[in-house]
Amino acid sequence: MHVALTVDPEIPVPPELYGGIERIVDLLARGLSERGHEVTLLAHPDSDTTGQLMPYPGRQSQDLWDTVQNTLHVGQLVFNAPDVVHSFGRLAYLTPLLPLRVPKIMSYQRHVTTNRIRWAHTLAREGSLLFTGCSEHIVDQIRPYAPAQTVYNGVPLDTYDYVPSVGSDAPLVFLGRIAQIKGTHRAVEVARQSGRRLLIAGNVPEEETDYFDQHVRPRLDGDQIRHVGPVNDEEKNQLLGRAAAFLMPIEWDEPFGIVMAEAMACGTPVIGTRQGSIPEVVTQGETGFVCKDTQELIDAVGRIDELSRRACRARCEEYFSDRAIVDEYERLYEQHTET
Repeated sequence: MHVALTVDPEIPVPPELYGGIERIVDLLARGLSERGHEVTLLAHPDSDTTGQLMPYPGRQSQDLWDTVQNTLHVGQLVFNAPDVVHSFGRLAYLTPLLPLRVPKIMSYQRHVTTNRIRWAHTLAREGSLLFTGCSEHIVDQIRPYAPAQTVYNGVPLDTYDYVPSVGSDAPLVFLGRIAQIKGTHRAVEVARQSGRRLLIAGNVPEEETDYFDQHVRPRLDGDQIRHVGPVNDEEKNQLLGRAAAFLMPIEWDEPFGIVMAEAMACGTPVIGTRQGSIPEVVTQGETGFVCKDTQELIDAVGRIDELSRRACRARCEEYFSDRAIVDEYERLYEQHTET
């Protein structure tokens, strides 16, 4: 089968550091190639793929002229005759292909804009366009307007070492963008109130420097609470594997949160708030705790010993591994190309 994958042009596939969607596209492209499928990838010119790369001419999705160029670029796929076009990028890029018979899958890794869903579903040839979302939380926003299925995000298991046990003094870990919505300040408060060490890993976006300077930096002491900066995959593996628990104290409805799967791949349980996809990813009382507020997060840290690191790894293997994700998309391709 010939699969054309598209993603937004800003970040190479795979990304060096931040880039959750690009990681999923890389995982999928490599998995499909290993199974004998032909893969064409439309992405940033510096992308490294096992298939054919069609680099975008435009580099900014928010720029009108770049969007026009990239949309026309996607339209050239008609000459490549793929069996299915699978987009992880802007829905607008699919515009030239919507009226055509070629099967199309639009995967949402972010919150949806319902008027665009309705527009695309109306314009698309009947039966040719299927939507997926990375959680039921996302798919529930699509289903009133168009056919949609849930396919979770995942991680390459070979990248993450399973650590069956850690010491009683193992730290808590926060890993992600240092931002208000990510709840870094809540992670700090949880560590302070529970008396546990906390390692904070992640970049500080320019627009979040005031937040960092006011709510995080003053609480860093280099001992109990430390900021170690951005980490690559190898460093992430070490950081998560040695943690007692991963903190996900978000203040917004996260569509998925790949770092939760990365933590569980290492056997590390997740303690997070009841937002977005977290109740879908975490099995309450087994692979982590889903909490309603900061006090419940603090209380949950005191119950880490009740959780099973083996169960964390097993849940990741079954639902959030590279094998599980490629299996699910491969099944969708077969079904969608038969209709």
